[in-house]
Amino acid sequence: MNKRSDLLGYIPSLDGIRALSVLAVVIYHANKNWLPGGFLGVEVFFVISGYLITLLLLAEADAHGSVSLKQFWLRRARRLLPALWVVILGVIVFAALFQREILGTLRGDVVAALLYGFNWFQIWVGTSYFTSFEFVPLRHLWSLAVEEQYYLVWPLVMLAVAKLGKRRLPIVGAMFVFLSVALAIYMAVVYKSGTISNIDETPEQFVGLFGQQVSRADYLFLGTFTRAGGLLLGGALAIWWRPWLLRNSRAMKNNKLFDFIGVVGLVSLGLMIWRFQTVIDGTDNGTVGYDLLFRGGFFLTDLASVVVIAAAVHPASKFFAMALGNPVLVWLGRRSYGFYLYHWPVFQFYRRFAGQGLTPYEFVVLVLLSLALTELSYRHIETPVRQGAMSRWWADFRQPAYGEVLERRQRRLVLVAFAALLPMFGVVSLATAQVRLDEIAQNLSDNEANTVDILGGGKNQSGAIGTATTVVGQSVTQPTSLDGQVIDVLAIGDSVMLGAANVLTRRGVTVDAIKSRPYRQALEIANFMKSVNRLGSVVIIHLGTNNTVDEKTLDEIMVPLGDVPLVLFVTVHVPSEVRQNTNNRRINELPSRYENVKVLDWFSIAEAHPEFLYSDKTHIRPEGQKVYADLIMQAIGRP
Repeated sequence: MNKRSDLLGYIPSLDGIRALSVLAVVIYHANKNWLPGGFLGVEVFFVISGYLITLLLLAEADAHGSVSLKQFWLRRARRLLPALWVVILGVIVFAALFQREILGTLRGDVVAALLYGFNWFQIWVGTSYFTSFEFVPLRHLWSLAVEEQYYLVWPLVMLAVAKLGKRRLPIVGAMFVFLSVALAIYMAVVYKSGTISNIDETPEQFVGLFGQQVSRADYLFLGTFTRAGGLLLGGALAIWWRPWLLRNSRAMKNNKLFDFIGVVGLVSLGLMIWRFQTVIDGTDNGTVGYDLLFRGGFFLTDLASVVVIAAAVHPASKFFAMALGNPVLVWLGRRSYGFYLYHWPVFQFYRRFAGQGLTPYEFVVLVLLSLALTELSYRHIETPVRQGAMSRWWADFRQPAYGEVLERRQRRLVLVAFAALLPMFGVVSLATAQVRLDEIAQNLSDNEANTVDILGGGKNQSGAIGTATTVVGQSVTQPTSLDGQVIDVLAIGDSVMLGAANVLTRRGVTVDAIKSRPYRQALEIANFMKSVNRLGSVVIIHLGTNNTVDEKTLDEIMVPLGDVPLVLFVTVHVPSEVRQNTNNRRINELPSRYENVKVLDWFSIAEAHPEFLYSDKTHIRPEGQKVYADLIMQAIGRP
């Protein structure tokens, strides 16, 4: 054991905090309704990393008078790279064998993950971290990219700090706190409240980045600089709170104080994780960000994490440190890195879509599978590599071999070559795959030509609205002047209706459906159509997949639709979202208040016939689209 290790020693309670943090993240990833603020576990990890890495570098500087950059980066590489490479390679092979259609879009993710730039890649290409209906088996690697970028820069910072001398360390710690506060203020200033949509509809929700317009929410949530606050506070704590210096402090005798402080900090952290909302959520006004999170929420989490860590590592802490350092939490904490790496791809390959919530039974089974993979990786990959197994193997391989030793070596080489065939197949498949849309995205793309844009056409083209025209069995959208004319059957919807636009159009329905449309936009469309006297016999509304709706908005929608003979509302099927039941309850209450309202219970149909839906359990397959259109036509009396 070297002097650096003797000085610092092993702190079991830190592994306990890691265990609790990774559990919060895993539960959130399984079903965000179970623990809405579970994503804050990543922020706790950032504070732990800032504290521990700074502590290690300070211990090395105290023991040797300087910091070895080469040894630090070598230790980090041995610790982080083996499991990461295994996960990436496993995802590639699995996709090449069972889901080849995603290989083209997966290629960019793989390159970004290998270069530890996944967070900036997501920001740049606009594949929002918050999209629920996407298959993204490597999405969770954004946080590892943030940490690895920190690991590249921080030793250089601490090397400069070491040259300043011990007397100036408190000033450096104060500077770290000042920078953390400044970053929290910067995040609060850059963040914009309100609806988040595409750049044409909500340009204020985008910010320029090297000539590219990127989402503010993604930039603030995923960016290395904006998420460095926790790392900086952890670094400041390490400067002021070094365990080897605390052993002789006066506070050693007051162990109850640190137990109390630790419990208060842990309860505060738990309440934030329990009570904070998910980062981006669908509301009545559309998709919005969680204002509290971006305006001090992360900083509050960092402060609570600092309190917990300070109490847990202080030598005077007894009960609190012992509780966090129990064998179960330590076992999981030591494997938290691998558990974080493996659980998300396992979840994703099972459910296919990021926002699809797991059931408790599915959660237990998939967590056990993830833990099994984690343990195999920890025992047979991570630990041996960290202990220098690769160096020993290479040194042994370079030695001359004869007789049985040579034969044994040759057999091993054959086995290695054979085992490499499958990874090679995966890598070649990845490199040569064409980029193509998944079946849901392709279906939506194919149907966009079968819709109209009433608000766009009405507001920007002097009353010209596209209308669907049937030509020899095919629906074609053409811009046609509808001045003085009415739309007999108008359908207003989001991506669920968009997927069936071609079928509805062939039945004479004019469809205005776009992805992620909030319920509030139905009010805008209804008001506009009422103002130009184009409302006809029937209006169909199928919204609420991505956003909630309240009774007030529904009542406001019915004001311009009061004279329409029939308004058909369609219930939603989004089993992973709490909004499903809330929206459906409010929709089903409408006929009791409005005589011209009728409800089509698509939710019950979808529940009874899951074969009608794609694997996200929300969007409709071609065979289901025909049933969907037939049911709508029957409901409006046009079978």
